[in-house]
Amino acid sequence: MKVDCHCHILPGIDDGAQTLEESVFLAGKLAEWGYQRAICTSHSTFRYRNTPATVTAACDTLRAVLERRGIALELVPSMEYRFIPETWPAVRENGWLMPWEGNHILVELPIHDPSKIGDIVPLSEMRWLISQGYQPVLAHPERYLYLKMDDYQVFKDAGVELQRNLGSLEGMYGPEVSERAAAIDAEGMYEWVGSDLHQKEYADFFDEHIF
Repeated sequence: MKVDCHCHILPGIDDGAQTLEESVFLAGKLAEWGYQRAICTSHSTFRYRNTPATVTAACDTLRAVLERRGIALELVPSMEYRFIPETWPAVRENGWLMPWEGNHILVELPIHDPSKIGDIVPLSEMRWLISQGYQPVLAHPERYLYLKMDDYQVFKDAGVELQRNLGSLEGMYGPEVSERAAAIDAEGMYEWVGSDLHQKEYADFFDEHIF
């Protein structure tokens, strides 16, 4: 089964699809590209404070429309958890972890400003996830240009899996990210590739450069 482990296609709950029709379009593109299952990893961030209830409701809404329209794409509700003090402690306290493929949890760091992590130590939190029986997957490590290659190895040695974004190697996020993705890939560090699909512009890029 071809699985997209990282996408933002649920309607109106983060910076991905804003309307139900946009969600249907993006889901249709995933099915067109051969995906059979989409892990709907809506953001858990300062701006988008999603919970299992909000994600599940949006997933149920989209699932019903896809079934009516004959779009064969299995939807799995989950979240992309950002290690920031505004949301991550609440996730831990309330048990808002939504694993996919058994026990996988998609986590991310702030893209540009590591100071937004505050007092949270990402490595410690990933080790905590592992101690609870979860498999942490670090989303798009190539986009954290403030990290060094040695930092990725530290995560790997701790048991963290790495997920590359579809389009990173092809220049979707600029030359620096492309070079970083190539370096990580050359070391054989990636376990997953996810679309991180947000809007039609992403789909247009994938159609032109990948599919």
